[in-house]
Amino acid sequence: MKKLLTVEKALLFGHILSMAFGLAGLLLVLPNPDFVTSLPEIGQTAFRWSMVGGGVVYMVLGMAAVALYSFRTLSVWHTLGFMIPAVGLSLGSELLGTSTGFPFGHYRYLDGLGYKIAGLVPFTIPLSWYYLGFSAYLIARAAFANWSVPEWVKKISAIAIGAVLLTSWDFVLDPAMSQTTLPFWVWEQPGAFFGMPYQNFAGWFGTGCVFMTVATLIWQIKPIPFPNQSLGLPLVMYLGNFAFAMVMSLAAQIYIPIFLGLLTGVLPVLVLYKLASEPETPAQVPALATVSVPVGTK
Repeated sequence: MKKLLTVEKALLFGHILSMAFGLAGLLLVLPNPDFVTSLPEIGQTAFRWSMVGGGVVYMVLGMAAVALYSFRTLSVWHTLGFMIPAVGLSLGSELLGTSTGFPFGHYRYLDGLGYKIAGLVPFTIPLSWYYLGFSAYLIARAAFANWSVPEWVKKISAIAIGAVLLTSWDFVLDPAMSQTTLPFWVWEQPGAFFGMPYQNFAGWFGTGCVFMTVATLIWQIKPIPFPNQSLGLPLVMYLGNFAFAMVMSLAAQIYIPIFLGLLTGVLPVLVLYKLASEPETPAQVPALATVSVPVGTK
């Protein structure tokens, strides 16, 4: 398990580093073409590579880090039980959205995020639904495990709040990725929220609720106690990706979505993380283990 933890940390570090490198390229290098031409050959090659595959790399690394974390702390059953519905159902929603406009509105993906499935949706997009959705859901599920309420209330609460956290990330992500100088997708149905229709967020919340509900039902077949693992990686994953989108939005002087995301995403996830990390009370089931946060993780 120590080797797995080492690989997991390396994947997470690579994920964060790739996002930072991508931000530097998009915000510092790309707007200054003279700087690019002044770089040595290896620097120009690295820049070209980052523009072509940087978005793919950071999402693949994020998916791999979360999948390994899930396998290490939960089980193969619980890992696949969340991954398959999250990837499959989010891909279905994205394919439906890019071809019919439902449930998000009319939009289309540009280049920069990897091979497009059916020529419509980059294969990396469902991966990001998975790793952010899992991180949000697990933190909520662990926090609500301490409630003295029926199990079905805990599960429904985790699904609802997990989907809200996922949607809050999109408040900041979507303007940053579609309305800035180098967009990764464009809206063919302009809306009132910084060029996006409000329908988009209903689609995000609904898609998150659907795959989290399916995963909850699958996990119920082989129940495990919550919380029973460190939540450091899910928290880093959520906050790191929020920070990436926030910096992009700040650079484009798009501020309101950031405040919405902080209010409905970052603040709640920190509160939930704290609740999940609190020691057990005597009234709780003895089998539940407290969450320990390794030094050096968020």
